[in-house]
Amino acid sequence: MWTALQNVVFPLDRDPDVLPLYADPETWTTIDGQNVKVSNLAHIDNVLSRTSTQVTAGRRVSFASYFNAFPASYWQHWTNVKRVRLELATRGSGTVLVYRSNSQGAQQRVESRRVSGSATSRFDLALKSFGDGGWYWFELEADKDNLVLERGTWLTDAKQKSTGKASLGTTTFNKPDYCVNTLDALAQSPEVLEVIDKIFIIDQGTQKVADEDGYSAVASAIGEQLEIITQPNLGGSGGFSRSMAETLKRDDSDFLILLDDDVKIEPESILRAVAFARHSKRPSIVGGHMFDLLNRPVLHAFAEIVDEKPFIWRPQHKELFPHDFRNTNLRQSRWMHSRMDADYNGWWFCLIPKMVIQEVGLSLPAFIKWDDSEYSLRARSKGFPTVSLPGVALWHVSWLDKDDSIDWQAYFHARNRIVAGLLHSRFTKSGDLLLDSFRLDLKHLLSMQYYAVTLRHMALRDILSGPSHMHQQLPSQLSVLRNAASSFSEMQVLRTDDETPPTNQGKQVFPVPPPHSSAPGPRGLSLALFTAKMTARHWFTNPAAANRKRPQVELAKRDATWFRTPHYDSALISTADGSGKSWFQRDRSTFRQLLTESLALHRKLRGDWVPLSKAYRHSLPRITSVEAWDNTFGK
Repeated sequence: MWTALQNVVFPLDRDPDVLPLYADPETWTTIDGQNVKVSNLAHIDNVLSRTSTQVTAGRRVSFASYFNAFPASYWQHWTNVKRVRLELATRGSGTVLVYRSNSQGAQQRVESRRVSGSATSRFDLALKSFGDGGWYWFELEADKDNLVLERGTWLTDAKQKSTGKASLGTTTFNKPDYCVNTLDALAQSPEVLEVIDKIFIIDQGTQKVADEDGYSAVASAIGEQLEIITQPNLGGSGGFSRSMAETLKRDDSDFLILLDDDVKIEPESILRAVAFARHSKRPSIVGGHMFDLLNRPVLHAFAEIVDEKPFIWRPQHKELFPHDFRNTNLRQSRWMHSRMDADYNGWWFCLIPKMVIQEVGLSLPAFIKWDDSEYSLRARSKGFPTVSLPGVALWHVSWLDKDDSIDWQAYFHARNRIVAGLLHSRFTKSGDLLLDSFRLDLKHLLSMQYYAVTLRHMALRDILSGPSHMHQQLPSQLSVLRNAASSFSEMQVLRTDDETPPTNQGKQVFPVPPPHSSAPGPRGLSLALFTAKMTARHWFTNPAAANRKRPQVELAKRDATWFRTPHYDSALISTADGSGKSWFQRDRSTFRQLLTESLALHRKLRGDWVPLSKAYRHSLPRITSVEAWDNTFGK
């Protein structure tokens, strides 16, 4: 019996910007080192329905695209699938061509076949030579009349290792419009609802999803599969843990899919993630990639890893991102043909088998940040891998217009990174983690970001207090962090001309690189000298009186770099989202106090690393248990 692994699909909303993710012009060339389309053979007007498109007479279109090519290497490596069948239903005359690639991205033709009239073409394709990478795809070339693709499916005759459904969990805080849009996309995809057991919306906000326009209609369409659970704001980890706990009660759920709230879903991705999980050789976390919701052909996350020595997350090849499919297609992106194994996948879209939840527990009570990466590291230690699967993705609001390292989230960045290191680092004294943490403190201090450092130090003190603080503080910590912002001038956003003071127009005393400089900043010996010089300046000198009364300079966010702002006594800097400006002011006393404190806290953490690590590892099963979370949920 042949079952579907992946359907050929086209954009739900007929958005021409995302068409390159579904179909691709056959003809490209290179001009001045840039990939340029010679002719745009795939056009949004040729899309006939969710599953069908036409190729204009005499033209050729390739489906070597992100959503419609088949990532053969991932299926060969991680699943029991030994062969796939490509089944295409066409109408009209033309040629079907099937291609494959290897791990270096070299293209090889596999088979071609003439079609005419109403035809169903089947191509049986082996999965046995894709060990390090490679894809399958097909192309269509029309004769003198249009050639219509009515339906396309990638299938297998391998037996599923699991047949259960998936529950779906979304945590939301005051984004009811996004949630209703996601529910509407699911309601319009009955084939997706067939594999879903229950949809949990964990509503932690004051703007309720149930009160949003359009909710009643989608709730009626979905019916009893939808359940809204209201609870206090416990962050992403609290909401996702609630979905995990509820899924453990579901006899028909073998999997839980976690989705962020501020996303636009490609419903086909749910089908693919479930199919992959059902065929996985052993229970595996299956993650989806992230495209930019506000620039939809741009891919931001493909395969994420934790760099062990500094213990920090990053893309496996960060120089490759962001990647714009308008400029470089799948066939030209040779790096995308190598199989990339991930350490973790963001919980913007992530399928977790119920067996994994039963074995490793619920999320760390982290509120936000590092809950997803820590969970995959914990699962890996129990033998459960994470696979970030191409062709499974959604669109998410990117972090390009955010700077959460200097707002209230600075606390969670610092605390949860170090807690994850205490739990999973293989270095007895943290490797470079604590050194890197101290460097971040110094960078913030030299940039006059005193609020961020104050919160980071709160985090370090809480870590030293032991693991019990994580559940105890979860419901209240956010208000503590936000209330602390009132004491710091840089946290007051100035949004109008009346609020914004004019800059001091006097002569600049300290030479700095020009605005928009492409220089990456000092490195090596130059960095050491720069750091020593700027640290001495901030430690020994007071700001000029004029620069206390008015900002010394106004800088665009992109120009307020860590190697530019230390030269100033005060600076008016644009917020990351462009909605206002903040006045950063140098204070010698605060600098001295926080730098001294940073040295002491990091020295203490390093000295106590071994017993702290033992304490956190010993407590991990308890603080991630259903019982501990039920108490926090207030059950």
